[in-house]
Formats: sequence, structure tokens, C-alpha cells
Amino acid sequence: MNFITVPFDRSLRRDHFSCGHSSLDEYLQKQVSQDIKKKLSLCFVLSDELKREVLGYYTLANGSIPYSEVPEELRKKYPRSYHYIPVTLLGRLALHKSARGKGLGGRLLVDALKRSAIASETSIASVAVVADPIDETAEQFYLHFGFVKLPDSGRMFLNMKTINKLNL
Repeated sequence: MNFITVPFDRSLRRDHFSCGHSSLDEYLQKQVSQDIKKKLSLCFVLSDELKREVLGYYTLANGSIPYSEVPEELRKKYPRSYHYIPVTLLGRLALHKSARGKGLGGRLLVDALKRSAIASETSIASVAVVADPIDETAEQFYLHFGFVKLPDSGRMFLNMKTINKLNL
């Protein structure tokens, strides 16, 4: 099977997408087009090239985090005059139940990190990718890929310099 990750397209089959979290399923089925249209986020989907059925997706948006939430070892590298630090928000990442156990969740995350790193170097500055894990399983997934927890927010952080060193 050939898998591709492409920007969201309304022609992709998404009506039967099921990842186990109704909020993530409903987002893809009902809200994603409006968010893209309103420039709230962009969505990228993993699909089978032939069937054009959505097997997974993630969203990216610009964001910021308070200077005080940046991990201590990195905080000293940024000027204190910045009350907020620019980041790329990985708002949602979901994989269809049938696609689990095949390394496709990691493939989606790597694609998101690559896109974020390229944009940070060429289009819009960002010091990190920040994720909002939906549950403990998602948190463990992000920890496996090197994300660190941000204090008091439930969010997770992966520095852009670390991403660039990964040779994705």
C-alpha cells in the first residue's frame, strides 16, 4: 500500500474516520474545512493513495507560549523582553483505529515536525513545536519522540533546534 501525506482536500473520504476520540473524529468530519477557510489551522492527512481514505491527520497553527513556560534550560537563551515565545502548535494528531501498530502515527508526527522546521527556517519564526496531548496514551507517544512537559499547562514542547538535529 502506498501512503501519502497531503494537505486536506474535501474529496478525501473521511466519513468513516474513527480514532477512538469522538472530538477528533467529529473535527475531521465536520469542522476542518471551516477552520482552514477561516485560517485557524491547516490540516494534513495521511491516506492510501488509491482509496483516498483518510487514515490519519494532524493540524498546525501559529501560536505562542508565555516566556515563563519555556523549559528552564532554554529560557535563558531568549531575551526576557519577550513575554511570549513564538511556537508552532500541533493542535490535533489522530490515527484511524485500523491503521494502528504500523508506525503511521510516527510517520504523521515526523511529517508535522518536518513541515514545522521548514516553515521556521523559511517562512515564519518558531522556536518549538507544542502539542496538546488528548490523553495519557498521547502524552506517552510524544514523550517517546523527545517532547518534554511544560509546567502547569499540560502541553508538551519540542525545541526546533532538536527537531533540526533529528535529520528527518
